[in-house]
Amino acid sequence: MAATHSTNPRIPKLVLVTDRHATGGRDLVWVVEQALGAGLPAVQLRDKDLPGRELFELAERLRGATRRAGALLFVNDRVDVARAVGADGVQLGAATLPVDVARALLPPGTLVGESTHTLDEIRDTHADFVVFGPVYDTPSKRAYGPPQRDRLRDAVAASPVPLVAIGGIEPAHLATMQAAGVHGVAVIRAILAASDPAVATRALLAMH
Repeated sequence: MAATHSTNPRIPKLVLVTDRHATGGRDLVWVVEQALGAGLPAVQLRDKDLPGRELFELAERLRGATRRAGALLFVNDRVDVARAVGADGVQLGAATLPVDVARALLPPGTLVGESTHTLDEIRDTHADFVVFGPVYDTPSKRAYGPPQRDRLRDAVAASPVPLVAIGGIEPAHLATMQAAGVHGVAVIRAILAASDPAVATRALLAMH
């Protein structure tokens, strides 16, 4: 994907967002490792339903896997877990800490992403990048409103920072994403539910 903004080169163009319930019974870390082996540049630990200790233990396993692969690890919302495992960044939602507060609690150089669903949220961001969606219908994002594919170009134009699209994105959608000018994409089931996570990852990287 071609970025439309000057950007920190560390901001990834493909992010795998975790959901251990989407792997078809396979071990989540094993699936992630298959994707990392195929060149996946970043993982976002999302599994919000896990208790703190289990989330930390999963974060430690993913930190090891991403380090071995030279990839980035982001932790969703939990600044404390991100600090504890030495994550590369955090992904913040509207109901969590403000970006500036989280940044003050994190080591210098830690990337901060912000999940957004409206153009006003995008314009007001102080994050290093925004994640915008849902672009297409997907079970994990239905609580955040209807699909916003028709607003994607406007979202990119409104954003002062690189924009990563999320929500039901498959390899067949990548030409549309590229035409809209997004920096990159974030996916869940497109990799986690794939019969071959490595093949799925390569397909998603092919447009870059």
